[in-house]
Amino acid sequence: MRAALYDRYGPPEVLYEGGLAKPVAGPGEVLVRVHASSVNGGELYGRSGRMRLVTDLVERGFPKRVGIDFAGEVVAVGHGVARPRVGDRVWGGLGRRFGAAAEYVVVRPRNIALAPAGLDLVQAAALPGVGTTAITALRDKAGLRPGERLLVRGGSGGVGSVAVQLGRALGAHVTALAGGRNLDFVRELGAHEVFDYARTAASELGRFDVVLDTVGSEPRTYRGLLRRGGRMVAIAFDVDHLAGSLGYIAASAVFGSRRVRAFSGDPTHRLFSDLTAYVESGAIRPVVDTVFPLAGVAEAHRALEAGGVRGKLVIRI
Repeated sequence: MRAALYDRYGPPEVLYEGGLAKPVAGPGEVLVRVHASSVNGGELYGRSGRMRLVTDLVERGFPKRVGIDFAGEVVAVGHGVARPRVGDRVWGGLGRRFGAAAEYVVVRPRNIALAPAGLDLVQAAALPGVGTTAITALRDKAGLRPGERLLVRGGSGGVGSVAVQLGRALGAHVTALAGGRNLDFVRELGAHEVFDYARTAASELGRFDVVLDTVGSEPRTYRGLLRRGGRMVAIAFDVDHLAGSLGYIAASAVFGSRRVRAFSGDPTHRLFSDLTAYVESGAIRPVVDTVFPLAGVAEAHRALEAGGVRGKLVIRI
């Protein structure tokens, strides 16, 4: 089968379309023919070698693979699997593994759910990872309630573009920070207020019940915008100062009235099913910046590194 691979750590140019043996669904497993996958920020750190201690644990040796979420069609099920069934349209993720940017993936039913009815699978591939992250952050970790004030840092990005929509659907007053050229775009997603992060000081934004940080810099500054009893959920960290960032978050979770929360994403069937329901209700829609062919995986990584992406970059398989 075709798959996106790399034989050494390095810049996007190390990525190429190569060949691997087609996997087989074992007992309790499902074989999915992938229609599309998406490019996620964590993959950039993995491919570059900046997180090699993690990537070497996940997958020893080379070639290594990329892609953590996907949308596709079930083509075979292993012994003991009652659902999903062959022919079902599904979406999901590989947990803490990489390899979704390939023609086929083998997963357990707990890691997938039926994809939203009527949604093109290439468009759908933009949502599994970022959509479940936004739901976990705002609904489950922050407990965002109607009428509360929500600040989304990075409102035009992958997670941010979903969080703006979900925050609105949950009844919050949504304020977002984004680049100057993306302000109207983020308003169209449902934000009540949008500010240019390059021209607006944090002190000008006011106070919030919930802050969702998809950027990772200045955690103390944005925690300071929380009202008493407020919650900040951080899904991005300064990799070059990771120990300090995690230490600060851990301390804030114990001390003080304004707490910072973090989590490691490993969504399951229930969460993917919840995402399907949000999409089918019209609360969330996929936001696709560009669709690349599998052979263009290096170009896709280059584009995400360059910044300025609206929503998600998708790899059509």
